[in-house]
Amino acid sequence: MKRLNDLEYLRLDKGRAFLYNVVMFFCAIPGFFGGAILKLLRLCKKGVTAIGKEIADIVRTFVRGNWAVRLSFVIFGFGNFYYGQPLRGALFLLFELVFCAYMLVPGGARHWLGLAFKETSLLARSGFEWLVKSNFLQTGQTVGDVPPREEIVQGLLGSTTVTVYGDDSVKVLLYALLSIFFIIAFIYTWRLQIRQCRICMDITAKGKKVRSGKQDLASLVDDQFHKTMLALPLVGILTFTVLPIIYMVLIAFTSYDAAHDGYANLFSWVGLHNFNQLFNFGQGGLGLAFGEILAWTLMWSFFATFTNYFLGMFVAIMINKKGIKIKKFWRTVLVMTIAIPQFVSLLYVSRLFDDSGVLGKLLINGVNTLVDWNVLPDSMTLAANFSLWDGEWTAKILLIVLNIWIGIPYIMLMATGILMNIPTDLYESSRIDGANTFQQYARITLPYMLFVTGPYLLTSFVGNLNNFNVIYLLTGGGPNNGIAGGVSVGHTDLLITWLYRMTIESPKAEYYTASIIGIMVFLVVAILSLIVYNVIPSTKNEEDFK
Repeated sequence: MKRLNDLEYLRLDKGRAFLYNVVMFFCAIPGFFGGAILKLLRLCKKGVTAIGKEIADIVRTFVRGNWAVRLSFVIFGFGNFYYGQPLRGALFLLFELVFCAYMLVPGGARHWLGLAFKETSLLARSGFEWLVKSNFLQTGQTVGDVPPREEIVQGLLGSTTVTVYGDDSVKVLLYALLSIFFIIAFIYTWRLQIRQCRICMDITAKGKKVRSGKQDLASLVDDQFHKTMLALPLVGILTFTVLPIIYMVLIAFTSYDAAHDGYANLFSWVGLHNFNQLFNFGQGGLGLAFGEILAWTLMWSFFATFTNYFLGMFVAIMINKKGIKIKKFWRTVLVMTIAIPQFVSLLYVSRLFDDSGVLGKLLINGVNTLVDWNVLPDSMTLAANFSLWDGEWTAKILLIVLNIWIGIPYIMLMATGILMNIPTDLYESSRIDGANTFQQYARITLPYMLFVTGPYLLTSFVGNLNNFNVIYLLTGGGPNNGIAGGVSVGHTDLLITWLYRMTIESPKAEYYTASIIGIMVFLVVAILSLIVYNVIPSTKNEEDFK
């Protein structure tokens, strides 16, 4: 479609302008992905260039450096000791010793050194042994090489058979991953201390003095204070966020389930077999179930986000309108749904619409009464055990309606604060120009709200994609939609509740499939977030409302 200039766009009526914006949005998606690919290629090019510069700098440092600098290539921190920085040198050397002790010294040798660790401890084996045992990404190989075995033990009352457990695949994979992280940290530290040696060499060549250990400590609370404050959060993010994510991704390439728990039976690497199973639309595959659940997940997130947003905004506008009395009372009534825990309120509401609930019985009696009065046809007669939760679309509609009841108070409180900050002069000027209430809303209120709350809308949409509480507490994912891969699938299941069924409710406990679903959720969230975040005016036109 041809892109219009500003003058041509202004000549369009509202309907055509809206249609033009929608078409241009979808036309821009391929360009966005194309631009993303180009940015990725440029990033790869910059990465290769940066690695080349680092290698050239390392070679230059070794060639031009003195004997102390060259020796620091093998002994960490030796150059720092030579140039009068004993504190840095000691820290670098300590890290090298710890790394060598962990990666190279076998676990059995540590017992001879007086380091008695349990067999299940991280230090029971060397890092190199963990890597070898993991058979990293070798399709068909088990994670761990010592399966459990049966041994006959002679006792006073005779012989008994005892199970002797060997490796634990879960721990082997975890410790192997930790070892890889340790190797990466070792390479980074090695490069860092070489750079430090080169800097010290350049400083002394100019006749200047390098920083002493006392000055280094003082800088940690002065010009380097940001590094001091970020060190602990960075370690926490790597340990509790990055490591679990990578571990979850690796599980997707294994056969980890209830039958292969890694302890009683080692699990193995299976390559892309699990991904092929998820995208298999034939008999026994999960493709159809995944497609249906993904479609409902996106539909649910869209309606759950925008119904709450617009209705919450309208409620805030009505309460803030001049002439409305006891405004505090109305806000308090709405906020009461926030004060009550969702676990309690959602379970209670779900029972109200059961066949034995108050609202469920009222619905059955009301419809049947209308049938008796010949207002409705006989075909609409409801059975005594009828429940709105038993129908596919009635359950979905009821979920969206009840989510409105939960979400409106949050939007109402947020919108109230934003509406109070919109200059009243804008509304007064629009009235003078003859604008009606709807035009004021469309041209002043809504653009201002969308500009301020654009990032919130994005995070709310992502949050609803993973809204486990509302779905599970109201419907449990039902009504049942059949069996896919041995796991029950419901019409109202989201990807997150399906993941829960795969791991907790299924006797097979297919952790590898749940891991793949987690990866799919991440990809959906990442793609949508990148697209929307680059489109919303909050990030494109940051100066407009200042």
